[in-house]
Amino acid sequence: MAEKKGQSDKIKELTDKLEAGIKEVFASDHYRKYLSTMNKFHSYSYNNTLLINMQKPEASYVAGYKTWETLGRHVKKGEKGITILAPCPYKSVKYVDVIDPDTHQVKRDDFGNPMKEKKEIAYASFKAISIFDISQTEGKPLPELVRELQGEIPDYKILMDSIRDVAPVPIQFESWDKSKKGHYDLAEKEIVIKSGMSDLQTIKTAIHETTHSILHKDKEHTKDSKTMEVEAESVAFVVCQHFGLDTSDYSFGYLASWSSDKDLPELKSSLQTIQKTAHEVIGQLDKAISKNTNNLDISLTVADEPMKIPSIGDTHRHRR
Repeated sequence: MAEKKGQSDKIKELTDKLEAGIKEVFASDHYRKYLSTMNKFHSYSYNNTLLINMQKPEASYVAGYKTWETLGRHVKKGEKGITILAPCPYKSVKYVDVIDPDTHQVKRDDFGNPMKEKKEIAYASFKAISIFDISQTEGKPLPELVRELQGEIPDYKILMDSIRDVAPVPIQFESWDKSKKGHYDLAEKEIVIKSGMSDLQTIKTAIHETTHSILHKDKEHTKDSKTMEVEAESVAFVVCQHFGLDTSDYSFGYLASWSSDKDLPELKSSLQTIQKTAHEVIGQLDKAISKNTNNLDISLTVADEPMKIPSIGDTHRHRR
């Protein structure tokens, strides 16, 4: 019981550190420059988030054709747009019955006919429009708020195998020329990670996407994009810190880019979920790492002298 309480206290300490780190990013001049550009990107509804995910799950920054032009970029020839629904309200003038405010009955003229009045009525409507992901455009680069993590992890294979054991869906690796590091494919029920990244970036991304597959596993559990990204990256930060892997350079900026304002509403509303999920993932990873380390100890026994694999936290060196 004391050990469990100790880990809970440590996780709370890490989420406090996370909040302080994000607020430092908000106060920086770099963030203000970033924000002036990012304000051109819209926040999409739940239904449109699902549509984007189904058509292009690896999408990171999406905008309309004209918006990309204002950012100094243009859609590449032959690219197929992502279809979403945009509000298209319209008004119509109709003659409607006049209602007596006292009796709530239809007013009638001297001949007993219902009295009519001209009224403008607004109707909700939607139309299909096309938007494009940044990977479908070329031109002036967008300002970066996060730096890709660099660093080797001596026990990378053990940790990656252990994440595969914990993840509820398969993990695949693919090559692409996009800034996005990975995604959880809601339709295919699989995690896809960009090949060729550093050990540290790959592990952090794998835990981030594994969190998506646990918390946002289907349409019933899907939330708005900001909340989902804040939850996944926060859990990844806490879990990585537990194993001695520092992702501050990436996580603080990434979370600032997804938070609405300096009060961090998405983080605070999800703190309980983040802490609970991080605790569970850490517990499962500890068991998986122990199992995989023991298996490796046996397989590497040479001349009755086993090669001991140190713990992840003891061996990691983060190259900055």
